[in-house]
Amino acid sequence: MPPASVLRLSGLDRTRTFWEIGIVLALSLGASAVYSIVSIVARLTDTTPLAEQSATLNGSQSPREWLDFTYQFLGIAFGLAAVALVLFLLWRPGQNPFTRLGFDLTRPGRDLLGGFGLLLVIGIPGLALYLAGRALGFTVAVVPSPLDTFWWTMPILVFAALKAALLEELIVVGYLFTRLRELGWWTWTIILSSAVLRGSYHLYQGVGPFFGNVAMGVVFGWCYHRWGRTMPLVVTHWLLDILSFVGYPLALAWWPGLLAPA
Repeated sequence: MPPASVLRLSGLDRTRTFWEIGIVLALSLGASAVYSIVSIVARLTDTTPLAEQSATLNGSQSPREWLDFTYQFLGIAFGLAAVALVLFLLWRPGQNPFTRLGFDLTRPGRDLLGGFGLLLVIGIPGLALYLAGRALGFTVAVVPSPLDTFWWTMPILVFAALKAALLEELIVVGYLFTRLRELGWWTWTIILSSAVLRGSYHLYQGVGPFFGNVAMGVVFGWCYHRWGRTMPLVVTHWLLDILSFVGYPLALAWWPGLLAPA
């Protein structure tokens, strides 16, 4: 049986909730998923083999240092507007949206422990899947940190990683799970739907990252169902992206044949 709170939803409330979800996703990762689907179709129909293509993250946006920094900073700041929107939408009198999503500092030790544990479970297999995808030719070369090296490069990459972690975990897990539960969706339907969405907006990286991120979404969704907290997921995602963005030059030196763009 669905929760009692779901049974009290009127037809109008359900319609408004569906529209709200659609608008939130259209303003954030749902739009990214659509663009990624178009991107993978373009890549697969290109004359250049998928293995010889590349996808650039955190690319330079201006040859002038101060202007590049400004664009990077503004992109991160405005990218968090969708996170602020879902927190606002979940805010109710007497209901703290941060507490509803389990994104607070009430359990710092357990959240950090859970985050590091998930890092081991997700990070190593994820890297292995990416390298296998590169070797087999169904994953493009992902260049996560091509920015020129300035004094602000490292902090910008760290904040870019934080933006990605907050955007994905608070929207695709916290917000989406909350709203779909209110609509009466079953737990595994929510987990799988969220996981497929996560995989979809990574399709621009190739077929391998799609399945890798779906698997990550299933693990994250199950953990959120069990723990009721997004904080460990944000910790894991943030650390993963920091390792990817900041550690890319070192990894490129170790595995140039697999990681270097064609």
